[in-house]
Amino acid sequence: MTDGLLLSPGAGRRIETAGMTLKVGAHETPRWSMFEAEIGVGFDVGAHLHREAEEVFYVLDGELDLLAFEPLRRTGADWQTWESRDGTKALRGGPGSAMYVPAGCPHAFANPGPAPARLLFLVAPAGHEQYLAEMGELIASGAPTPDAVAELRLRYDIEQLTPLSAGPPR
Repeated sequence: MTDGLLLSPGAGRRIETAGMTLKVGAHETPRWSMFEAEIGVGFDVGAHLHREAEEVFYVLDGELDLLAFEPLRRTGADWQTWESRDGTKALRGGPGSAMYVPAGCPHAFANPGPAPARLLFLVAPAGHEQYLAEMGELIASGAPTPDAVAELRLRYDIEQLTPLSAGPPR
């Protein structure tokens, strides 16, 4: 591709079941994909890691709890209580907050409410849109089992560490 891509607000390929709009993906570049995401109240992606992929999250609207570090102890149920060796804990971030996730780093985000949040999400290499489309379909079909989520994620270089929760806040 020799020309760039210009998109108006709201433009891109909507991945409706994932609540995301693909702005740039594998069709345009093999290097990275970019999404605008709507994160509903109570959604918790669950702590996970990628052996190969790197990600960047940038909060546009609302608030998200964010985590990007190796904890002293990985507990299987609640990443929000994790603490790093240097005392770092999950951050509640609003508009302008950013999170960089290197390959191999446990990370998570959740919307504690009271309103939906929006974020800009970049992942390298490109192609994450296929995973998101499949995950969206899985969520749309009802409450996915932890085994179904884990199987899907493993096919896309994602090791699930704590459960995904698509429901209202705990």
